[in-house]
Amino acid sequence: MGERITITTEDGAFSAYVARPDRSPAPAVVVIQEIFGVNQVMRDVTDGLAGQGFLAVCPDLFWRIEPGIDITDKSEAEWKRAFELFNAFDVDAGVKDIAATIDAVRKDPGCNGKVGVVGFCLGGLLAFLAATRTDTDAAVAYYGVGIDARVAEADKLAEPLMLHIAEEDQFVPKAAQEIILQALKNHPQIEVHTYPGRDHAFARAGGEHYDAADAQLAGGRSLAFFQKHLG
Repeated sequence: MGERITITTEDGAFSAYVARPDRSPAPAVVVIQEIFGVNQVMRDVTDGLAGQGFLAVCPDLFWRIEPGIDITDKSEAEWKRAFELFNAFDVDAGVKDIAATIDAVRKDPGCNGKVGVVGFCLGGLLAFLAATRTDTDAAVAYYGVGIDARVAEADKLAEPLMLHIAEEDQFVPKAAQEIILQALKNHPQIEVHTYPGRDHAFARAGGEHYDAADAQLAGGRSLAFFQKHLG
């Protein structure tokens, strides 16, 4: 279903996985990866969005470290590598690469001009920052790690943002969640949903903490949000 495109920046070029909907032109969604690279889970998310009517694009944001990372959450060695990549990753450069992806997608003949972003884990943080630093039309962040340290950036937010927070997230402790909720819950552009009993990556199909019911609930909320703001 997917294809590959190349996105060129001042720093170099990187690839992105693209899935196209049946109808064109369509609104677009940039899918922002977890710490495992553009793996099968991310490609499935991208394909799923195309099936829902969006031009979906998942850029390789680890290209500055090593292009083409594609690992899983199934082995200790892969987890070790994933955290090495996470620690080596330049968040600010990543947001610039997302901005370049948004620009490239807007110019695609298959795009109607509207572009949203959705991110998971590390990508959840990047989706939040894309909402505050880029011209994306709407953003959805799933269990973003590190948002609590950057809530002040919400002052720059001009377009709608949805946050999905797992209440038992091992990577976003209760204290961090409280900072996020207190700072953002009354922001006019931000919609926050919390999921009791859920751990990090509850929407990662096949993952240890996957919960089908809440993944479907969050996915339905995200779809309605994008249909409203990108339609």
